[in-house]
Amino acid sequence: MNYRWSIAPIQDLQVKRLSEEFDLSPLLAQCLLNRGHDDFENVDQFLRPKLKNLSDPFTLPNIERAVERLLAARESGEKVVVFGDYDVDGVTSTALIIEVLRELGWKIDYYLPHRLEEGYGLSQDGVENCLKKVKPDLILAVDCGSTAVDTIRWLKDRGMDVIVLDHHQVTDPEPEAYALVNPQLKGGPLCELCSVGLAFKLAHAVIKACRELNQPPSVHDYDMRPLLDLVALGTVADLVPLKGENRVMVTAGLKRLNQTRRAGLLALMEIAQVRDEVGVFEISFQLSPRINAAGRLVNADTALRLMLSDNLEEARQLAQELDTYNKERQMIEKGIADQAIGAIRSQFDPERDYVIVQGEMYWHIGVVGIVASRVLREFYRPTIILGGEGTEWRGSGRSVSGFDLAEALRTCDDLLVRHGGHAMAAGMSIDPKNLEEFRKRINAYAEKQISKECLKPIIHLDADVPLAELTLERMEELARLNPFGAGNSALQFASRRVSLQSQPHRMGRDQQHVKFWVSDGRSSYEVLWWNCGKSKLPSGSFDIAYAPQINDYNGRRSVQLKLLDWRPAT
Repeated sequence: MNYRWSIAPIQDLQVKRLSEEFDLSPLLAQCLLNRGHDDFENVDQFLRPKLKNLSDPFTLPNIERAVERLLAARESGEKVVVFGDYDVDGVTSTALIIEVLRELGWKIDYYLPHRLEEGYGLSQDGVENCLKKVKPDLILAVDCGSTAVDTIRWLKDRGMDVIVLDHHQVTDPEPEAYALVNPQLKGGPLCELCSVGLAFKLAHAVIKACRELNQPPSVHDYDMRPLLDLVALGTVADLVPLKGENRVMVTAGLKRLNQTRRAGLLALMEIAQVRDEVGVFEISFQLSPRINAAGRLVNADTALRLMLSDNLEEARQLAQELDTYNKERQMIEKGIADQAIGAIRSQFDPERDYVIVQGEMYWHIGVVGIVASRVLREFYRPTIILGGEGTEWRGSGRSVSGFDLAEALRTCDDLLVRHGGHAMAAGMSIDPKNLEEFRKRINAYAEKQISKECLKPIIHLDADVPLAELTLERMEELARLNPFGAGNSALQFASRRVSLQSQPHRMGRDQQHVKFWVSDGRSSYEVLWWNCGKSKLPSGSFDIAYAPQINDYNGRRSVQLKLLDWRPAT
């Protein structure tokens, strides 16, 4: 694939100032500046995230009213039902709230909607089933509800109060919830929290209120820190920016996760074969897919019961169920992805197909979003993948930087049953008879909006670095930027005019990976090029773009370079 390399501009004066103020190497100072950290307080809090720097939970809009209603429900013995969501953020936030409120004396239950039968959030079907099955006196909607105007009005007309705790965009007009706790109403840095972060805030607010009332007396000994393993899990999985309060909670939460006594998480790590320290990678690629798999294929109830379990044997059985779901999900996803990529490749025209739209009856709607991501990586075009049956197919879209997918869907509003989302990811449903007209219209819109540069994938690089700079000591200093993730991207560098020190060696079952050594004349490093397939191998003098990493093998630590791209030396 023909990548664009974008190297962050050198900021000599600011680098010098930060280096001197914080005793940092110029390289670390440059990486901090690249991530928007340029003043003393900001840099200090980023490099030394502390729980004591979390804001007062009562700064969230309407949270005081929510806490008052919850306290009234406990006093009168009302049954509070947490109406959650089926992804990792929804499951962890539901589990956290249940754990805290149950411990502090609430009559508590939960309801998780079925993705395939009830759809997302506070749908009419989901709410009616919730009322029949768990009979709430008060609904606490978590990770959903900010757009459920009609459903919340329907509940209100029947005398049911609804508290909404959510981080998604709010409709205009707002839903008439008893209390709508959503940082989007106020703006500011708390808008970056996902629902499990908000659940932690709500729990903190409830505990503060209970301490003032001295009810129950045990609340004075309640330690919230063990909840942070759930916060780290949900926050990393939801791909919200790992900065500000998210960074504080995830940094502390990862430490808790590595010491967790939670039976469900221990069993999940065991079945996922997490043997090293748990970090962002392990959450993203080993734990989250298994938690999500249940909600994608059936119902997330298994995942929630796992989070709440205090019995290791029961937890192992639940984790095994999730692992089975995940294997099934992988098979379904691969089958659909292979079909989609094959069909697209046979007819793809780069001068016509600015947006890829591909759908088939009976493609599983639980995996269309993942397939859209895979197709986008293959063709680097905004992609919408749809599946379903009857007169309403559901689809999920992923976009490239520079093309607002949600805005594009708005230009096709009359062809769609419903749609929503944001610039880089969106969802929709459509009558398949409108699919061809939709494909034509969204491509006509995209042709006017997308520049050819937007359709060339870009690699953002922090700096040009001589290989000699990449010592173990420097890498350990750069590790102060951890945890990496959304909003705090992993380090990526370029090095110039290197040459091969060894012949490339192919690895892997299908020989799809390559390993070799490079040198710039002063230093040599091992390079790993994953999933390069039959890509042309470097030769002569060339430049490399890579992610540096520390390899710890049998007690020996060394620096490795994960190759992103190479090109002849410039």
